[in-house]
Amino acid sequence: MGIKIENSSKRESTTRIEMQIEKIFKSAPKEHIRGIEKIRLVDSILDQRLRTQPTSTLPGLYHPRQGTQSAWIEISLEALLPSSKSIFKRILPQLTFKNNLAAVIFSLIGQHYYLTLRHSVKRTNLESSVRSYTEKNLRNWSEQQNTMRSRLLKPFQPSLEKWSRSLRRYYLKQQKKVS
Repeated sequence: MGIKIENSSKRESTTRIEMQIEKIFKSAPKEHIRGIEKIRLVDSILDQRLRTQPTSTLPGLYHPRQGTQSAWIEISLEALLPSSKSIFKRILPQLTFKNNLAAVIFSLIGQHYYLTLRHSVKRTNLESSVRSYTEKNLRNWSEQQNTMRSRLLKPFQPSLEKWSRSLRRYYLKQQKKVS
């Protein structure tokens, strides 16, 4: 794999996380990853550019290419696996860690792809493009990971997606009525 994984975190067991990251990057399209130099695992993201947003809950940050420095990705382990909260608030993030990590990585790869490799997307459409890119790649990745479950649920997938779209439309109608 051409992408280095730097561990700047103070956590002990990050080898499992690094293996998960490598698996996720293997399932991503190679041409979309081109130009990303490294992934840095940190406890929390500290960036001077993000003064207005709280960075403690930010799970990942894409750093575009600047001058001679290549593009790189920063992932916060504290946002994905909180260690300072009670045991009950740590259980769910531990159960969904693999999927959350994949979603963060695919969204950051999507940002890289649409900012550097696809110049036809305008900045106003960037968020929706990255969201659809993440959903598409996350769906492909989950089908690769969970073969038995995906084979069982494949016949029901169109019905579930149709139900999801109708619930989304209903929710948007309710939001319009409120405002």
